[in-house]
Amino acid sequence: MLEWAIKHHQSSLREGHVEVDQWKGHSIGVNRCRMKMGLILTGVGDKVMRLWSAESYKCLGEYAIPHAVSLIDYDFDESKIVGLIGTRISIWRRGGQRSIFPSREGTFPKGLCLRYLDPEAVVGCEDGTVRVFDMYSRKCSRIIRMHSAPVTCLSLSGVKALCFNPCSSLVFAGCASGYASCWDLRKMGLLWERRVSPNVLYSLGHMQNDSSTLVVGGIDGVLRVLDQSTGELVSSYVMDQLVSSASSSSSLGGIEKRKGRRLSEDARIDIIPRAARPPITCLAVGMKKVVATHNGKQIRLWKFH
Repeated sequence: MLEWAIKHHQSSLREGHVEVDQWKGHSIGVNRCRMKMGLILTGVGDKVMRLWSAESYKCLGEYAIPHAVSLIDYDFDESKIVGLIGTRISIWRRGGQRSIFPSREGTFPKGLCLRYLDPEAVVGCEDGTVRVFDMYSRKCSRIIRMHSAPVTCLSLSGVKALCFNPCSSLVFAGCASGYASCWDLRKMGLLWERRVSPNVLYSLGHMQNDSSTLVVGGIDGVLRVLDQSTGELVSSYVMDQLVSSASSSSSLGGIEKRKGRRLSEDARIDIIPRAARPPITCLAVGMKKVVATHNGKQIRLWKFH
């Protein structure tokens, strides 16, 4: 059943038609999003994180950020949100309670990125270290000296985004120069490198258990689907005309429904209006869905059929 679902997901991203639903999710611009278990979490930029249903777009919860600090990055699971605020790690329970790691164990040089997989949270720091925290003892269990440059996405300078596929042991990177790269950790070598965009790539990702397709986005606002094995461009998309505007239970605004447009291989990106391709600052991939934020107030959900 899982294998059939993944194949259907792959086919939809490669050949299906696309709808784009967008709604105003925040009062000011945000540039981070995560999607898991049919839920979307958005934030960074605003003083609040919001949890949404990926089906109804209803806001299921709000999580306030302390006024004295800024939210830098976050991740979540079914029971809690783990956030990087200033030089501390904070935990928001789905019920609303918030706690901060104790200052002696939880403080570190300026953090730039965070990833969480129970029972550990990993923070990339400005001093070039990666610090691993145990979520239950709330202590730093390891400090890994990576290099002398700041760790911006648990990567080297120039790399803007990283993701790891445990199914294939492949690491994917998006660079400021528009190149996407793939390393095979089993062979400890570069598998492929392709320039897939003329400008910087900000985010990339794939659905859990999918070892076929990789979705990338960046400053030119084009959503691109690549083959994980070769880096070949499979398809690319931008938003098209407005279809309808529907009411919503969200107090921040209604849902706009748009069509997505698949681009031809020789399409000229520069003549496509910027309104149809706002910069993609962050994306997350689910079953036949991609959620994206654009450093603005809108949240966009791409649905592939």
